[in-house]
Amino acid sequence: MEFGAVLQTNPPAARTVQLAKLAEAHGFSHVWTFDSHLLWQEPYVIYSQILDQTKHIKVGPFVTNPATRDWTVTASIFATLNEMYGNRTVCGIGRGDSAVRVTNGKPTTMAELRESIHVIRELANSRPVEHKGSTLQFPWSKGSELEVWVAAYGPMALKLTGEVGDGYILQLADVDIAKWMIQTVRDAAEQAGRDPMSIKFCVAAPFYIGDDWAHMRDQCRWFGGMVGNHVADIVAKYGPSTGSGTGDVPEALTAYIEGRTGYDYNTHGRAENDHVDFVPDEIVDRFCLLGTASDHIAKLQQLAELGVDQFAGYLQHDNKEETLRVYGETVIPAMTEHLRAKS
Repeated sequence: MEFGAVLQTNPPAARTVQLAKLAEAHGFSHVWTFDSHLLWQEPYVIYSQILDQTKHIKVGPFVTNPATRDWTVTASIFATLNEMYGNRTVCGIGRGDSAVRVTNGKPTTMAELRESIHVIRELANSRPVEHKGSTLQFPWSKGSELEVWVAAYGPMALKLTGEVGDGYILQLADVDIAKWMIQTVRDAAEQAGRDPMSIKFCVAAPFYIGDDWAHMRDQCRWFGGMVGNHVADIVAKYGPSTGSGTGDVPEALTAYIEGRTGYDYNTHGRAENDHVDFVPDEIVDRFCLLGTASDHIAKLQQLAELGVDQFAGYLQHDNKEETLRVYGETVIPAMTEHLRAKS
């Protein structure tokens, strides 16, 4: 299993770069960042600094969307970073949440998401693409490589992921829900004639090393509110889950938002979010990785058995350095295949 650290690009940017360097030093393979241009600083500028000051780590948005940036501009950024630093980027993409809602926009359609994935991937892989009636290509890009991983919860988005995604991003670490989501993506891939095992699976959630459960839960409760935004969209479209039927989603995902009354994007993704009282402790425990290193390892082993290739941990809490240290010294080694020097 690979490991990623999910950061917010809060000022100063040097702090984001510092945490990225620390993540690499502790064995993390990826550094992801939020991509919401009003709430945080511009991530792509900071990626250049991260890549310049690290050797191996890959960077990418968690996640971008097709609405706030021209698709060819997004592709150009990735191709440029790859030319400068040697194919160390990955693109996480979804329909759009905070980046579009803060500007009074709305998530894109599935058709727009599908087409944007195609355009971004082809251009950022140094290939020509048909777009708006013309054949486009970066004449300066040679050998760029970019995978596009799709973030999804609802049935239509999961189907799209299986059909076109290089990877799937699930933003919660509930084992039962992850099992259902991963199988749904694999089924869609197989129905589309793809190898279902070729899709990479990334589970993302807040991770906190500690033993004060009340404090850890309060530091990570924001995550249930963030996930609740997407779940509310699903319930509005499909209705509450009944546990059976085409297009359903697990009741374990939809039931907890019944007490949801609103959401303040000014505190989006922050421990001090004041619109998440509806999120019960049970959901925090199920959606996140909390507790001792042994607690984390036990849950990660369950996720690995489902076929999860990467765990990406959100570092939006007050214990960043210690959590990275314990992962580097204990958790990541426990989840890594060990080779013997002599047999």
